[in-house]
Amino acid sequence: MPTFKAVVIDKTEAAQSVRLADFDAKDLMDGDVDVRPEWSTVNYKDGLALTGKAPVVRRFPMIAGIDFAGTVESSSHPGWRAGDQVILNGWGLGETHLGAYAQKARVKGDWLVRLPASMAARDAMAIGTAGYTAMLAVMALERDGITPARGAVVVTGAAGGVGSVAVALLAKLGYAVTASTGRPAEAPYLKELGAAEVIDRKELSGQPRPLAKERWAGGIDTVGSATLANVLSMTRYGGSVAACGLAGGMDLPVTVAPFILRGVSLRGIDSVMCALPLRQEAWRRLETDLDRGKMATMTNEIALADVIDAGRRIVEGQVRGRIVVKIA
Repeated sequence: MPTFKAVVIDKTEAAQSVRLADFDAKDLMDGDVDVRPEWSTVNYKDGLALTGKAPVVRRFPMIAGIDFAGTVESSSHPGWRAGDQVILNGWGLGETHLGAYAQKARVKGDWLVRLPASMAARDAMAIGTAGYTAMLAVMALERDGITPARGAVVVTGAAGGVGSVAVALLAKLGYAVTASTGRPAEAPYLKELGAAEVIDRKELSGQPRPLAKERWAGGIDTVGSATLANVLSMTRYGGSVAACGLAGGMDLPVTVAPFILRGVSLRGIDSVMCALPLRQEAWRRLETDLDRGKMATMTNEIALADVIDAGRRIVEGQVRGRIVVKIA
């Protein structure tokens, strides 16, 4: 395959451009495994990269896309051989290393996770980095002792990719989930995923108080800024909040009060450089702890040629749930 189709981001001093183009295989970066990506997905981070709304991409030209599922074509890595089905999330893919929106990828074998036996590649990308991040957040709450018996948990940005999977995961595990969203029309969708309560994001977007009335045992926040500060101020004594997003901003207008007066923990969730054993555990849990039927209701499929428009829509808050991208 001397050339292949790819979504390529480039940049001049004047502006960033993005297009579906022919990419020469000789320009692939170093790696010990060649993979044929079969499915990818559109995450919020992909949208930021495609639109240039944030400096996600660190080298140009760049093939966009931060995750894929596909089949190994050739390998000099001892852990992989031709025909293996694999998943890749993060490790700079689509940021510093040529990414997933392409018919060919060359990557490091140490970055790969084996596709779970009961999943097809499309299933894995319906989950994608958003779902894998949600699972890491759930696991962080569990490590802090936040069980269903402790009380309700809140998920912010609940109609988005991470939020939707977080709601579905927590509900299946027996938690009473409060889903916060800025799109009230999505309440039936969130209830279908398992939310016990849906609240307007306005309840969490005002000026944060140092301590507010205790409402939740824990939470998963995908928004950041004032929303995360409000969630922390409303978390019960000994509770925990997992933070994994910044759609509302990178600032955190909070005092130390929740931490030193209520013993609240704030856990940062990083999916990009996460250690391999934790990645493998997360994908094992996703195989058993996520309702595939609910995933089907939240997933839409597009072609590679539709990725650029989907990136714009996800940044503008027009996407519900998950988008899978058929690469072939």
